[in-house]
Amino acid sequence: MNRTNIFFGESHSDWLPVRGGESGDFVFRRGDGHAFAKIAPASRRGELAGERDRLIWLKGRRCGLPEVINWQEEQEGACLVITAIPGVPAADLSGADLLKAWPSMGQQLGAVHSLSVDQCPFERRLSRMFGRAVDVVSRNAVNPDFLPDEDKSTPQLDLLARVERELPVRLDQERTDMVVCHGDPCMPNFMVDPKTLQCTGLIDLGRLGTADRYADLALMIANAEENWAAPDEAERAFAVLFNVLGIEAPDRERLAFYLRLDPLTWG
Repeated sequence: MNRTNIFFGESHSDWLPVRGGESGDFVFRRGDGHAFAKIAPASRRGELAGERDRLIWLKGRRCGLPEVINWQEEQEGACLVITAIPGVPAADLSGADLLKAWPSMGQQLGAVHSLSVDQCPFERRLSRMFGRAVDVVSRNAVNPDFLPDEDKSTPQLDLLARVERELPVRLDQERTDMVVCHGDPCMPNFMVDPKTLQCTGLIDLGRLGTADRYADLALMIANAEENWAAPDEAERAFAVLFNVLGIEAPDRERLAFYLRLDPLTWG
């Protein structure tokens, strides 16, 4: 389908293609730079509607997040138009600049984590995410690109069994440390002012929901690894993040667990 004609009509020339995401959605930026549009095929209409619903719930909570401008459904799919968060993706920063932006990025994620769990209608708790992993593995649908090199040759059922062995202790931890999680706090989803190197907000909220805060922290730390120029930068960032969040004794085994689970939930 010609997505721009269907959803933008005569104004389609005002929208410039940005990228096609891993989800299969197409992203466009309005010519003035103040809005973005996500277009999903019919098969992903429900997922895009989920992001819309999350943004509607988040409105007014002052967390530096996009707001919904328009929603449109057609037979061919759906289009979500949202406000732009200024800045550049943290993924575009050098290691030195990312380290300067890192404290404000931790504060930004912490602001999301501080939202009321009781008021949040969305959940991505461990039991649900493990169920998703079971489904993905049962379909042999794990994307090997998401796996660390040491796991690429391991049978998917073995990867799932390794996660399952830790479930009881991780479920206990989740019960005492539940927050509203972003769900995918990777470097492309943190926006940063390139001049001040302060985080301006977070984007891509389609996986937001209540979960163990370590599910978010594990992804944030791991995804930044390729930005660091040296191992000492990674260690400094690790210490800074947990200091900003007021966590005195980081649990590295818990972080590792969520890194083993996450690749099994995409597919």
